[in-house]
Amino acid sequence: MKPLENITVLDFSQFLSAPSAALKLADLGANVIKIERPDTGDICRTLYISNCVIDGDSSLFHAINRNKDGITIDLKDDSSKDLLHDLIKKADVMILNFRPGVAKHLGIDFDSVCKINPEIVYGDITGYGTSGPWKDLPGQDLLVQSLSGLAWLNGNANQPPMPFGLSIADMCAGQHLAQGILAGLIQSKTKKEPVYVQTNLLESILDLQFEVFTTYLNDGHQNPVRSTVNNANAYIDAPYGIYKTADGYIALAMVPIPYLGELIHCSELTKYTDPSLSDKRDEIKSILSKHLITKTTSHWLSLLEPADIWCADVYTWEKLLESDGFKELDMIQKVSRDNGTQLFTTRCPITIDGERFINEKAAPSLGANNAKYHIN
Repeated sequence: MKPLENITVLDFSQFLSAPSAALKLADLGANVIKIERPDTGDICRTLYISNCVIDGDSSLFHAINRNKDGITIDLKDDSSKDLLHDLIKKADVMILNFRPGVAKHLGIDFDSVCKINPEIVYGDITGYGTSGPWKDLPGQDLLVQSLSGLAWLNGNANQPPMPFGLSIADMCAGQHLAQGILAGLIQSKTKKEPVYVQTNLLESILDLQFEVFTTYLNDGHQNPVRSTVNNANAYIDAPYGIYKTADGYIALAMVPIPYLGELIHCSELTKYTDPSLSDKRDEIKSILSKHLITKTTSHWLSLLEPADIWCADVYTWEKLLESDGFKELDMIQKVSRDNGTQLFTTRCPITIDGERFINEKAAPSLGANNAKYHIN
């Protein structure tokens, strides 16, 4: 039995952040009902990150909405109110990510929903919160990354600010909402009261930076300084970074520089014996870059791994899929729609009591489960 069996979640959200929270709850056993607009549905159905279209919907929609039932309701139509209220009465959780004020306009804000279901756990994601001068700004991932300072941690010092290569703010906010909802379910079931769980993209992306941001707050507000050579963390000394080898790349984490020099037979590095090498970071990395490019990745790994040095090859997805370590994780699952359409995606990354949670249910086609919920 999965932990959240017998929990019903109404997922009114779209795009990435809040639907990813609903996905996590679904993978843990909840019955998630995705509620979309008739005709068009979730905008994410046509939000393409490549030309990969699967059974009429984007691969992105499939990835983030699998394992859910799907129904269509026009939230602006008064004739839908009875049906909507009936669903809310039977639900344990509601998830939304509307702009501030939209839920109230539709009559599904927290106060209104509590009158229908006084034990609901109500989860809400916005871009920048529900008050203040930024509350009406578009909560889009790249914009939030840019405002949060995150882009100044990536790339080299001579490069412009550089965002992550994925929607990191959306994904973090989704995980935070799921955590809050799980805590809210305990409170709701224990105290028999409604719980309002909120987060926003900016809070989540700042929390992701808690380690380095705390340093900034307590270090005289000194801005992070990216390395000009193979930057990987603006606050960590050499050799931390990814380096070109004769046939690929190698990643090096924290290791004493003189010891590294001995292991890879680079005499120039053995002279850096001062424990504080922050001001020598780029100098050391330049020496290391010139040395590591002379031999293959496997050669360097053969010297470093036996010495228990934190290092790794830098895989492409193709090479990752071929590796024994990846195969052991069994992270890929095949999901199917009722019409027979199949696709491969990732499974839930959580293991409980030794059980990995696999589900064969793909993202719903628009209105796929209307009949099940007596929707005409």
